Amino acid sequence: MDKEYKRILDYINIGIYYVDSNMKITFWNKSAEKISGFTAEEVTGKCCADNILRHVDEKGTELCIYGCPLGATLKDGKEREAKVYLHHKDGHRVPVSVGVTAIYNDNRDIIGAVEIFTDVTSSLDLIKEMEKLKEEVFTDALTQVGNRKYADNILEQRLSDWNTFKAPFSLYFIDADHFKNVNDTYGHTAGDSVLKMIARSIMAAMRPFDSVCRWGGEEFIVVVPNIDSNNVEPIGERIRMLIESSWLDYEGEKIRVTASIGCSTVTDVDTVEDIIQRADRAMYQSKENGRNMMTII
Repeated sequence: MDKEYKRILDYINIGIYYVDSNMKITFWNKSAEKISGFTAEEVTGKCCADNILRHVDEKGTELCIYGCPLGATLKDGKEREAKVYLHHKDGHRVPVSVGVTAIYNDNRDIIGAVEIFTDVTSSLDLIKEMEKLKEEVFTDALTQVGNRKYADNILEQRLSDWNTFKAPFSLYFIDADHFKNVNDTYGHTAGDSVLKMIARSIMAAMRPFDSVCRWGGEEFIVVVPNIDSNNVEPIGERIRMLIESSWLDYEGEKIRVTASIGCSTVTDVDTVEDIIQRADRAMYQSKENGRNMMTII
């Protein structure tokens, strides 16, 4: 690739990478590094399926095995667009919007493909929300999501909106399964990295106006406004899937975790304590029924 052309691609604020006809990565720009955490040196010459990106769709299907947009375009030359979740170097999943187009030689033979991708979590609303949390000391220092104090405040606010305007909300209580085993086996430094991975995976599943908080230890809560009990399952399943399909490379080993989730939707007679207790009880039912699942009460 021409050096000047390569330099231009490096300054574009969109992830771009090229593959040859064997699916080996031949170019990886600076924005691709920023979005994925992987440097060009780490990925060039490798296939994207070599434990690097490992895209999954919203159902958790591994696209490297079933339905890879890049592989399909290499076969038929058709342009494709999709929303997928790539694997970040830190372990968590990142939601990205991708577009794929084929590369041809002078004989119109397909010799490769280019994929462009953008991180769809990078919304202005989300950035403003996180800045607000930092300014008001409402951020958990480790995971950089809301802390317990912020959770209490947002729950009081949502309950007030419900009582005044009948604006519904649901609460998800999320607990990492067998997290003690991670600390006992790999140490607390690895455990902290896993907690950060979980927090980022949860964030990847949510909308900018949903609230993600660390409740304490390996427990997280998510407060989702303007949703009723008929629509809570897909969100909880997306959270569960993104945590399950994430992994952390730590000293040559892959650390994977799952999560048990409980969910409850506000009712007319609820206090904040009521909805927390219901969601917590639902989470423990998920634990008792085998873990890595969601229960709705």
